[in-house]
Amino acid sequence: MATLSLHPAGDYRTSYRADTTIFPTRNSRIALWIGIAVLCACPLLLGRWELSLMINIGIMGIAALGLNILVGFTGQISIGHAAFFGVGAFASAWLHDAFHVPVWAAIPLAGVITAIVGLVFGAPAARLKGLYLAIATLAAQFILEDFFARSAWFTGGVAGRITEPLTLFGFAFDREESYFYVVLFCVVVMFAGAANLMRTRDGRALVAVRDHYLSAEIMGINLAYYRTLSFGISSLYAGIGGALYAHYLLFVSVEAFNILFSIQFLGMVIIGGLGSISGSLMGAAFMVLLPEVVQGFADLLADSPVDRALKIGASISYLREMAVGAAIVLFLIFEPDGLAHRWRLIKAYWKLYPYSH
Repeated sequence: MATLSLHPAGDYRTSYRADTTIFPTRNSRIALWIGIAVLCACPLLLGRWELSLMINIGIMGIAALGLNILVGFTGQISIGHAAFFGVGAFASAWLHDAFHVPVWAAIPLAGVITAIVGLVFGAPAARLKGLYLAIATLAAQFILEDFFARSAWFTGGVAGRITEPLTLFGFAFDREESYFYVVLFCVVVMFAGAANLMRTRDGRALVAVRDHYLSAEIMGINLAYYRTLSFGISSLYAGIGGALYAHYLLFVSVEAFNILFSIQFLGMVIIGGLGSISGSLMGAAFMVLLPEVVQGFADLLADSPVDRALKIGASISYLREMAVGAAIVLFLIFEPDGLAHRWRLIKAYWKLYPYSH
């Protein structure tokens, strides 16, 4: 008598570790390595302007990921992220100038210093929520801005501070073609760290605090601890992003890290997708490329009847800010889950084709 061999149909995962695997299939792992190889070849194929855009996307993506850990994964709000980004930028330059710390070591140390500053501001804010928390983080933004302007020993005051390029084994990463690899390395490390953090007990606790803080507290999760911890992790990412930014521009100014910059970071996580690690990079890319698209659109209209009627060329800076605001509003209305959600739907469509609905 023939025996019937039964094989399970479907996607069965018997452990939380298997369910949270970052690259669950062989094809996804192959795509990862192909993507890294293509990125490594970019300095050989692209010009300095394109590389500059990619460097800025990577730096902003690291900082936006930190804000997403705070806002998207923990459910807190922050309107002062740019100030912590500035702390990292100035801290790295200060460590190098005052204590002769090598730039490659000053960048992670600046992240640690920024994390400590974030914990200081996060401790009282951990017991607040909603509008009160937003006001508290707004106060942190203005406090740090005033500190930047008055502390010439740390920031150089209103004159700003000149920074040095990253040097390793006698080689200076002072051009886009070389600094691109520094940023790429940091992006891979920081995003891999965040992805693995969300798979740990602490990462699941952060998500529980976001989803239902009362249930989380009943389960024994210390709300104040994890809310403060999320501020520290968010500031760590902002600090490392700011340090990379400082040693890329080779100059940092106190005027750069204002409230508008903080709103742009919020726009990145909203457009990319709250609670999405890959969405942070998508949102950063969107916000970095949007002004370039607006600029190109204005250039096309230059000296045209529309330009003479509306004077678009004279108001390009205003158009950029209007475009950022319009993008945030449109995404909130038509794509509230962000670009990462749309990307998941596209992948699901092709995976299930022709039976997708």
